[in-house]
Amino acid sequence: MHIVKNKMSLTTLRKQLYQVVDRVLKTGVPVEIVRNGKTALIVSGERQTSKLSRLKRRKGIIGDPDALVDIKVGTWGESNNLK
Repeated sequence: MHIVKNKMSLTTLRKQLYQVVDRVLKTGVPVEIVRNGKTALIVSGERQTSKLSRLKRRKGIIGDPDALVDIKVGTWGESNNLK
């Protein structure tokens, strides 16, 4: 999973330190600080849960799932389908 980081200078960080730290803790998105061509990261120390695990569980099949086993969708006609 690739997370897009916010970039800012050290001067900007000094002006907005509390807001930046609060945003990192709330969103989990790291902030990259650039100084003299070198970078440092501010990251949350808490383990982030994946988006997939936060999804609401829904019923995917309405009805009897065992009835899906015997469904005939169609036939494959090799010569007709590959033209």
